[in-house]
Amino acid sequence: MELEKIKILENRSGCPVATSLDIIGDKWSLIIIRDIFIGRTSFTDFLNAPEKISTNILKNRLNKLEQYEIIYHKVSKSDRKVKNYFLTEKGMELYPLIYELSMWSLKHIEFEHHPLADEWVDGNKDKSAKQVIEETVSDYKKSLKIQINS
Repeated sequence: MELEKIKILENRSGCPVATSLDIIGDKWSLIIIRDIFIGRTSFTDFLNAPEKISTNILKNRLNKLEQYEIIYHKVSKSDRKVKNYFLTEKGMELYPLIYELSMWSLKHIEFEHHPLADEWVDGNKDKSAKQVIEETVSDYKKSLKIQINS
């Protein structure tokens, strides 16, 4: 099934990299997408992430990502005030980019890692990039079915 393309009426240039960055290249969008992959789904979950996004920026990025059909939300059955956010197919297809950015950072930047990052690296050290990407997306799709149906 071919996904409907995102329609961009005005962009900086005809460059695919620049145009992609206009959509997901801000400081927060890929962090939100990463967070959804690791199980954070609510506004509060995103606010409590280690990066400490502000509420107005978070609201703006969630709206932007929904507008471009990278994520969508469902209202919680247990609390009608809570929206849970999920990745669309377009959003899931960004995982290889997130993976490669992680690998590049771990290879080229010296910094103190978050314990979840160390756990992720240890759990995937004997796997190829292709395996990690396929397993992560597959696991996300399985968890998505469970979350949507519960």
